Amino acid sequence: MEKYFKVKTPLNVEIKTTKEYWNYLVTKKHRVMNRKKDVVMETLRNPDEIRKSSIDENVFLYYKKLDRLYCVVAKQIEKEGFLITAYPTDKVKEGKTIWKK
Repeated sequence: MEKYFKVKTPLNVEIKTTKEYWNYLVTKKHRVMNRKKDVVMETLRNPDEIRKSSIDENVFLYYKKLDRLYCVVAKQIEKEGFLITAYPTDKVKEGKTIWKK
């Protein structure tokens, strides 16, 4: 699997994704995120807020207000993680805030 990008978050976790998964994400799940790789990387690298999922303690939601509010969701185990999804949103979802800018 070819790595598409890898980003270190403020939690000192490296989040990565493959080209194959990225293509699936932007063609099947959230077409609105097509050509938004920079938005996803910036949201992970420099979020406004990070929340822990209320459903899965290994899932984290990264929020950043750019042209609009974006949420990038990643699963993390210790210092490594992978991208689950990314999308524009109108509000910050439930979950415990664990980091704030």
